[in-house]
Amino acid sequence: MGCGSCSSGGGCGSSSATTGKTPAGCQNNGSCMTSGCNKLDVYDWLSDMDLPSNYKPFNIVEVRFKGSRKDFYVNTDNLYLEMGEMVAVEPTTGGYDIGHVSLTGELVRLQLKKNNLTADSVLKKIYRKASETDIQKYNIAKDLEWETMHKARNLALELGLSMKISDVDYQGDKTKATFYYTAEGRVDFRELIKRMAEAFRIRIEMRQIGMRQEASRLGGIGSCGRELCCSTWLTDFKTVSTAAARYQNLSLNTLKLAGQCGKLKCCLNYELDSYMDALRDIPTNVDRLDTEGGTAYLQKTDIFKKIMWYSYPGAENWIPLEVSKVRDYAEMNRGGRKIQDIKVTVETKEIQKPVSYDYENVVGQDSLTRLDDKSKRKKRKKSKTKRESSVENKTAEVKKGEPRKTEPKESKGPDLIATSEETKQASANRPKKRFNRNKNRNKNKPSEGNPGGGAS
Repeated sequence: MGCGSCSSGGGCGSSSATTGKTPAGCQNNGSCMTSGCNKLDVYDWLSDMDLPSNYKPFNIVEVRFKGSRKDFYVNTDNLYLEMGEMVAVEPTTGGYDIGHVSLTGELVRLQLKKNNLTADSVLKKIYRKASETDIQKYNIAKDLEWETMHKARNLALELGLSMKISDVDYQGDKTKATFYYTAEGRVDFRELIKRMAEAFRIRIEMRQIGMRQEASRLGGIGSCGRELCCSTWLTDFKTVSTAAARYQNLSLNTLKLAGQCGKLKCCLNYELDSYMDALRDIPTNVDRLDTEGGTAYLQKTDIFKKIMWYSYPGAENWIPLEVSKVRDYAEMNRGGRKIQDIKVTVETKEIQKPVSYDYENVVGQDSLTRLDDKSKRKKRKKSKTKRESSVENKTAEVKKGEPRKTEPKESKGPDLIATSEETKQASANRPKKRFNRNKNRNKNKPSEGNPGGGAS
């Protein structure tokens, strides 16, 4: 399963069993658990349960197509279908379409209830299981989508239309193409459809989507380092307001709060309920406290620890107060009384509790600074050994109250010993060589009596 809608151009794990080819993309043959492969898949937790003998299976099947598009179809021929199989289904217009079975059995009934649908409202049918010719035509159609999208963008630029074509979805029988685009307002694309019909020779449908739907179709990596929620599992887009950021004490910075779609991040709503429950016990209208020493203003609120921090104007230190104490001070101000002085009621320094392990920490693998401690210990040991060795050497050479003893030198033979007087006499008898440079030069020069030069 998966890889059919992989952004890296993958095939499907189930199609590999049909066509005998390994899918492209992540190269895990449909067995990996990354969201690019099993995008919007559903886990059938009823598959291992034994059903009654007289049980009649639910005849409606959920089928998944490219992107996040899913639809329900009636299994009129009671075909045995498994999750991941490719089937030919009835489209909204003529022909047929190819999709992957994403859910079967009783879970489809729950999905219909979730989408406010009934079994009688599902009218489209499943024609058959996809054959080899159907899969080949489907793969050819999908290979044309990238080239078709770029040609359509060039045609839109030539006509000067303010629209962005983000994706193209071919029908399984290669007779129709749906173009998804985003635009700020209404776009007159009648001339564009005429030109695209002449260029591609297919039926064309233009569908405008929002920025969030575009991000879900294209995919990407969020600021958290994970794939986008809208492209992996999120199907319904709820409105996100800046009030969600205010309740969570987040800075109202649009660059940090906005996602890749340009709208506020959907994850701002994930923890909003827990923050709203915690804020019920915290007074939200006590922004300042009147005291005899001045007015203290609210600086920060720790919602889960239930601590409110106040400070005086121009003061550098903040004073932490418990929520119960803040309520008492607020009641005093409402009665027209001023507080004598704000006292710290919370100990800011947390007492480090001893860590108890369920297992024996033999090598200290739980300490984050275990490598740093070892290096420091090694340095200390080396410095200690150097000090000890130097001290030992000094004590060995010099002892208290004893002069230093010098070892006698090895005595040489009497023939090899020369006295100082003999060396002086030998240097005096040695012939001295004196070089007269001028004499050598004048020797080769021609003189007045000897014009040819040389010795006279």
